[in-house]
Amino acid sequence: MTAQHTHAVARDADADAAADRAGTPRLKPLFRLAQRLGQAWNGLRTRQARNGDYVAQVVAYRGYGTTERVRVLGRVMYARPGLHGTQDTFNNFRGWVSFTSVPIQDADVTVEIGATRAVVRADSGGVVDAMVDVELEPGWHDVRMSADGAEASVAQVRVVAPDTRFGIVSDIDDTVMVTALPRPFLALWNTFVLSERARTPTAGMAVLLDRLATERPDAPVIYLSTGPWNAAPTLQRFLGRNLYPAGPLLLTDWGMTPDRWFRSGREHKRENLERLAAEFPGIRWLLVGDNGQHDEAIYAEFAAEHPDSVAAVAIRQLSPGQAVFSGGTTHDGGGVAARPDVTWASAPDGAGLAEQLEAAGVL
Repeated sequence: MTAQHTHAVARDADADAAADRAGTPRLKPLFRLAQRLGQAWNGLRTRQARNGDYVAQVVAYRGYGTTERVRVLGRVMYARPGLHGTQDTFNNFRGWVSFTSVPIQDADVTVEIGATRAVVRADSGGVVDAMVDVELEPGWHDVRMSADGAEASVAQVRVVAPDTRFGIVSDIDDTVMVTALPRPFLALWNTFVLSERARTPTAGMAVLLDRLATERPDAPVIYLSTGPWNAAPTLQRFLGRNLYPAGPLLLTDWGMTPDRWFRSGREHKRENLERLAAEFPGIRWLLVGDNGQHDEAIYAEFAAEHPDSVAAVAIRQLSPGQAVFSGGTTHDGGGVAARPDVTWASAPDGAGLAEQLEAAGVL
């Protein structure tokens, strides 16, 4: 790893340490008060939803796993009828509508997949993220999720073959989708107002990922983002509409924790990369991201700790102004690698990344 990249990783570690210091004992009473206020607000919204035109729904999302265990993902919530159902897959919903749903906390959810039936529990944000023991063949399988008093939902789970040796992990914002993060007000407009029809795909990225998925049909494709679960319907429609390969979304919950005002997006990415390395020890991942939201440092750190789990790193370059304003770096990443045997590609679009990955034998 170069000195420049070592410093980038160190800066990230310092930032995380500073965030942790925000949870010192003197601030814990404020966190407890904020959590009580949050619970009261959620209770009020829940009562309003029950008395309004909202309905209880279980929304299943794509998952992944092995032939013996799968990770099922979903949400339990009160939402407007049809907002999250399959019948609205291509409807032109504005982004803010997805944020009007109300989570149903700690609900018991029944999961049915193949001959397996299991009961899992949603968390305090209504998010279902659980492992279920199964006996399944490699490929896509339907998973049905239901709960008492709520509309059920069906999604798919990707079961990865035991002999699979390559996979793809891709960021979303400013990697496969242009979000204009340097312009904060436009970023909010893109997130809360525009529908997926008005969002701009990053040039050449859909072709790159589709080519990778076509040439390696057994390779799982996973989208790892710091975006909230509320945005999942919009993101799924965007990816499908722009012909990105199908794959599960690994998103996060923006709510506060006992010692943080907001959950750490960088920690979310690190934890899921570590989890993928543990769940699929035989897979080497192509890590795709951009140089605007610390992807370079996160991927370099992961490659240093898990060299056998990384096939290559592909970084989409933002312009120097975009990278600076979005909190990233301004260098082009050329030659930066956690280990000499890890390919590091860097270009402003998918075509440039494809050219470098092809030259390195990854594509």
